[in-house]
Amino acid sequence: MSATKFMKSAVLFLIFNRPETTIKVFEKIRAAKPPKLYISADGPRSNRPGELERCEEARKIALGVDWPCEVKTLFRESNLGCKMGVASGIDWFFQNEEEGIILEDDVLPMPSFFTFCDEMLERYRSDPTIGMITGSNLVSKRIKLDSSYFVSHVPLIWGWATWRRAWQHYDVRMENWPQWSRSDKITKCFHGDQLVSSYWRDALDWVYQNGMDTWDYQWLFTCWQAGMYCIIPSQNLTDNLGYGVEATHTSMHKPDCLVESVPQDLTWPLIHPKALVPNWKIDRMMFERIHGVTLMGYVRRQLRPLRKIFNGIVGK
Repeated sequence: MSATKFMKSAVLFLIFNRPETTIKVFEKIRAAKPPKLYISADGPRSNRPGELERCEEARKIALGVDWPCEVKTLFRESNLGCKMGVASGIDWFFQNEEEGIILEDDVLPMPSFFTFCDEMLERYRSDPTIGMITGSNLVSKRIKLDSSYFVSHVPLIWGWATWRRAWQHYDVRMENWPQWSRSDKITKCFHGDQLVSSYWRDALDWVYQNGMDTWDYQWLFTCWQAGMYCIIPSQNLTDNLGYGVEATHTSMHKPDCLVESVPQDLTWPLIHPKALVPNWKIDRMMFERIHGVTLMGYVRRQLRPLRKIFNGIVGK
């Protein structure tokens, strides 16, 4: 039996220039009827013909609230990009709310996603070891659980929720990263696994050096640095619509881990885990399946600089 309750939590809807996915996600929000809806929209890029109109269409869709709901908007006139556009939107949300649910315009939630977030936000409100709740489980077909959710060291942000108390640790500039990366904390965080440690040291170095216009790697670092776990449901409660021509950080085709993790609603009452301790075997599998942390991937990363040099020589 699925849960059917009135929503308690506020929702932050992060939108941009994709009215075709915005309308699909908005219909799910509309069905859930949150009491408060915050809409944060990045502005159009001046060098993209037609983007202004697409941004305006997406905003119009998100404003189509027809249920009792307090609506607040943060509509940018100019483009801030993925990094500051999203980070500042979440900052704005938690300046106004103690806790809430965050959905991007390409993350399609199942009905029970909202109820699950509501219940978890309330249950773990005062637990500093829990940093977030996700609706995304991309290994749902590969693990067997005797509970409705588990905790993990792998933060997933395709439909998620958190508290102001957790988000206050967020630093989009990652000023603590150089010191943290030089210590043994990163290795301890990943159970001494050198492959995983190497992968995330390289990735976070790249983000710290502004190699990627993104906000989410900084949130991963925030959770790891603060020792905060992620609550993951036993079923995958969201789908990602962001694969295709307009995708910024995704490719044309869905990865295998997403294809095999078909979204399915949870049932109530929830069965709570006996202990809130991450299972490293599951975490390690998620790093491999979702992020591609494998020995072959490590070798490719090490050869990348040599490949650039070789291509430069051949190209002359």
